[in-house]
Amino acid sequence: MTRALLIIDVQQDYFAGGALPLHRADEVETAVVAAIAQAKRAGDRIVLVRHVSDAQSGLFAATGNGIAVRPAVLAAAGDAPVVTKRFADSFQETDLDDHLDGVTELLICGMMTQNCVAFTAMSEAAKRFKVTVISDLCAAPTESVHLIALSALRSKLPVAGAASIWP
Repeated sequence: MTRALLIIDVQQDYFAGGALPLHRADEVETAVVAAIAQAKRAGDRIVLVRHVSDAQSGLFAATGNGIAVRPAVLAAAGDAPVVTKRFADSFQETDLDDHLDGVTELLICGMMTQNCVAFTAMSEAAKRFKVTVISDLCAAPTESVHLIALSALRSKLPVAGAASIWP
């Protein structure tokens, strides 16, 4: 079984000073960086995703600094590919599939739990994988939104903590 860790939208706009700072963004970023190291040790493939808007201003504006993937995540991921998306579903109109050739299990984490993480995990294109959302590697605007989204996701697919993926 070949696994890939898909890290969605850990970008500047979701942190202090950005367009939409999320609850526990810094803690989740630290945990994602640690998970990348664990995934590499396990031989898992790493794929990063970033959102870029067509808008001239606001969240993920193409001309703004908010679209940048966080430096610590980029450094940890090394030469991992970065897929650019314009929709919540990371598969929609992207080249994500090109980076998942041979993958059978998809571990999904990132920002935001209730939006891009959920839409990617439940995407029609994701149905060919064994999908698991890694709960403690996700963030949302508030803790309540994060927990509600995880509860909804659990009704559709496996949700697990990072420690159960990489013991």
